[in-house]
Amino acid sequence: MPQLYGTIEYQFQIKDMLNTLIKGRDSFVIKPAQGSGGKGILVVVGRDGEQFIKSSGALIDEREVRRHSSNILAGLHSLGGRNDSAMIEALIDFDPVLKDYSFEGVPDIRVIVFRGVPVMAMMRCATHSSDGKANLHQGAVGVGIDIGSGQSICAVQHNRIVTQHPDTKIAFNQLQIPHWQQVLELAASCASMTGLDYLGADIVLDRQSGPMLLELNARPGLAIQVANQVGLRHRLAAAAKIADLTDNQIEKISLARQQFSQLTVATGQLSMAII
Repeated sequence: MPQLYGTIEYQFQIKDMLNTLIKGRDSFVIKPAQGSGGKGILVVVGRDGEQFIKSSGALIDEREVRRHSSNILAGLHSLGGRNDSAMIEALIDFDPVLKDYSFEGVPDIRVIVFRGVPVMAMMRCATHSSDGKANLHQGAVGVGIDIGSGQSICAVQHNRIVTQHPDTKIAFNQLQIPHWQQVLELAASCASMTGLDYLGADIVLDRQSGPMLLELNARPGLAIQVANQVGLRHRLAAAAKIADLTDNQIEKISLARQQFSQLTVATGQLSMAII
């Protein structure tokens, strides 16, 4: 996971945060612990004198950083408006192999996991309209990813199919996620770690460390179905059968890659082990 610089739980801590948690740091991320829909995430990529540079290139001052943190604690971005805490993390040095698929921000990979079985995946690509955030509600592009191969299936923005990134103009049809097996293993392992039967794992590819866990979602959005042009219901039923067959994590992933691969779906084949 990205390094955690610290957390802010009380309003009085905000006054000294610039002299403690982020002192001397040129880049960092401030996010709500109980955020929803990608709201409330502030990404700082550098400094210009006394000002901070957001991932979009916009400049903000210390007062805006403190105000943003105060709003997080007040529950402005949390589920149900409950009081929250702010986490300050290291900024990911993301793998340049994917740099053209995202604009002003870091692309991430969401994997839906059911009972330890990866059932659906997509890569979320930041755009200028999403303010450099990989969030579909704010205008990012969602690219459906084939569970079997890690290759792109379809790309959507605002629920409409697109063929290229709106800012970089790169086509999505050649996208191939590196370290795909590691990505699936990392996502699937979160099931036993959390005790959740259903979750969404958000993973980023770091230049040095490879796949890293960004966050877990107990209620991941359903837009991933649009990006993959297929519904979740039947996949969840098949995943339940896989989970009943074995407790071995690697076997679950292997069966899922066979069952949910684009080739299997296209040819109408089904794994005999699952039938």
